[in-house]
Amino acid sequence: MGSRSVQLLAVLLVLGGEGLCALAGAQKPSPCQCSRITARNRKNCGFPGVTPETCFSAGCCFDSTVPNVPWCFHPLPKQESEQCVMEVSARRDCGYPGISPQVCASRKCCFSDTIVNVPWCFFPIPVEDCHY
Repeated sequence: MGSRSVQLLAVLLVLGGEGLCALAGAQKPSPCQCSRITARNRKNCGFPGVTPETCFSAGCCFDSTVPNVPWCFHPLPKQESEQCVMEVSARRDCGYPGISPQVCASRKCCFSDTIVNVPWCFFPIPVEDCHY
């Protein structure tokens, strides 16, 4: 490995995961990706004393209003529409087993088939409910 490769590797190891996200140009999550995750389901994305700015620059959510849970945490997965961003437990069935994305869309519902044993076609939640 060349000298430059070793230097870059050393910098990445020092920065850790947060630095990797920042170097990759991580974007601040949407309000729905952050506000619709329950406090008990937060997965830590920072370190003690992390600032909101550092947390957001790592592509994570920040909320210091709930004690005894991570304040800097991973967001919910991005969806095609903000109305479709929600925890799996919040999905209300809008279809039937085997429904196609097209039929689901014709019902004005959200579709995501990435998780088994949960509704793939589900009702959206108004974006007005989202906030930082």
